[in-house]
Amino acid sequence: MNRYPLWKNLLIVAILVVATIVSLPNLFGEEPAVQVSLANGQPLGDSGLIRVQETLTAAGTLTSSVYPESGRVTVRFPSVDDQLGAADQLRDALGDEYVVAVTLAPRTPAFLRALGLKPVPLGLDLRGGVHFLFEVDMSAALRQRLDAYATDFNKLLRDERIRRSVSVVGRDVQIRIPDAADAERAEQLLRRADPDLEFESRSAPDGGALIVARMTEDQIRDRQDFAIQQNTTTLRNRVNELGVAEPVVQRQGVDRIVVQLPGVQDPGQAERVLGATATLEYRLVCDGENAFEAEQSGRTPLGCELFRARDGSPVLLRRRTIVTGDQLIDASQGFSEGQPAVFVRLDSKGARSMLETTKANLKKPMAVVFVEQKRDTVERNGQMVDVPRVERKVVSVATINGVFSSNFQTTGLDVQEARDLALLLRAGALATPIYKVEERTVGPSLGQDNINRGAMSLLIGFLAVAVFMVFYYKTFGLIANVGLFVNVILIVALLSLLQAALTLPGIAGVVLTIGMAVDANVLINERIREEVRNGNSPQAAISAGYDKAFMTILDANITTFIAGMVLFLFGTGPIKGFAVVLMLGILTSLFSALWVTRAMVNWVFGTRKLAQLPV
Repeated sequence: MNRYPLWKNLLIVAILVVATIVSLPNLFGEEPAVQVSLANGQPLGDSGLIRVQETLTAAGTLTSSVYPESGRVTVRFPSVDDQLGAADQLRDALGDEYVVAVTLAPRTPAFLRALGLKPVPLGLDLRGGVHFLFEVDMSAALRQRLDAYATDFNKLLRDERIRRSVSVVGRDVQIRIPDAADAERAEQLLRRADPDLEFESRSAPDGGALIVARMTEDQIRDRQDFAIQQNTTTLRNRVNELGVAEPVVQRQGVDRIVVQLPGVQDPGQAERVLGATATLEYRLVCDGENAFEAEQSGRTPLGCELFRARDGSPVLLRRRTIVTGDQLIDASQGFSEGQPAVFVRLDSKGARSMLETTKANLKKPMAVVFVEQKRDTVERNGQMVDVPRVERKVVSVATINGVFSSNFQTTGLDVQEARDLALLLRAGALATPIYKVEERTVGPSLGQDNINRGAMSLLIGFLAVAVFMVFYYKTFGLIANVGLFVNVILIVALLSLLQAALTLPGIAGVVLTIGMAVDANVLINERIREEVRNGNSPQAAISAGYDKAFMTILDANITTFIAGMVLFLFGTGPIKGFAVVLMLGILTSLFSALWVTRAMVNWVFGTRKLAQLPV
């Protein structure tokens, strides 16, 4: 007789019950909603919930429900018009301290939400939104590191009173030592300063010695990886500041980053914030120097640099920066004396530098420089190429009337510039410039159309397989169909637990999994038929059919799983989504085809004396 021990039957039933419960949130659909959270990332407490409720009540806005969720407040609405109107009202009432994001919230019942269960999140091609592909300027990342080496080497040799000339040439840092007698001591100092660099020393053509410092291939690769990781983190922070629900920010390939913003239909504002490399520099004005004369003669005084104000007039500033953007730890937009302002807070190093500067330069002018990295397209050798360009503009010049350190304000910006600059400074500066290479906008109607087509393809594929199995294998085919249905439930449950976004390629993976899952049952049923033809009893044929088909099914699925792993490791976004569903489907199909259908066959035929099998 064919039967499982009690513990195995109970285990199978328990898994099916849990999978069914986990999958339930996907049956209830979505409705328009708004998520409210604090801009600083802190959890929103009861006071925030009460304030949101009071704002909506005062405006007379119709809501379905208002409740706290994961440190933020979610408000549901019966219609999109109510949702959009409430979002504008909340933004006006709450100000920049809060982030108000328009989204779609699942209609999951409260008892399922209490269990922490969520439906499968939908990808951009199913929900609609904006897709950006950014390229990281790797050459700029290396140049920044080489410039840092050059600055450190120059300071080290200056402290040791060694005459030198330090410059960056290509991927090398070249240190010229006019006095050959100092060359050996200089090289020893440099090697001790950074033993990981490769150093080469030779005689200079004009006398003296030339020391060349060069980054190793491992250092170059580490620097490029750092640039990608830092920029990915910064972009993720900026997306959070934008208030987009369920964004995707991930690395793609060697030097690219994918940003997907579901539900966003205005790519202009998103691109302006994501791709901007704006930051601030604070410098002293070259007091007593004539900027117009320096502009006309083309000669700037020693230690000064020529800039332009927003009205186009020249301004002479000190080359030494007091504070740079990477020393800012917080920024917020507001108003000072009726003018837009950015309120800035510095880290300890920046605060110390600002304190020393303001103490020593009371009643002297200090300038705020707005720095932005841009990219121009020019023609070179008959081809159009992109050339990076740094644009610096003086946004304000003010007299230092008092001593300050970590907290102060910057004015001279309009309202939109102040808002965007505060957002960028809070999110952090990009480690190296990025440039947009691709942009796609998917409308919500197209996303819904993709969902409908994907669901229809899944239904047609399932029905076609089900009809064939019942027609060809009768009762065993019907059991295989139940196994297929269980397989779909298990895939949905796993995707819900992992919160892996489902895309069109993912739906294709589900359809493919159905075909692969039924293939296992075909092998089992054919093996059972072969055992019956060989004269074995029905019960012996069932046992031999499952046992002898096991290794064949396992081998075939392992090879397909390996292919899925390769697709996941080396593929891009959509291919990764397909690979994830494929690998999960292989695991669930093995369970449903080998254990679930076997348990069902045992329950139906295992304890009966059979003259023949309906297979």
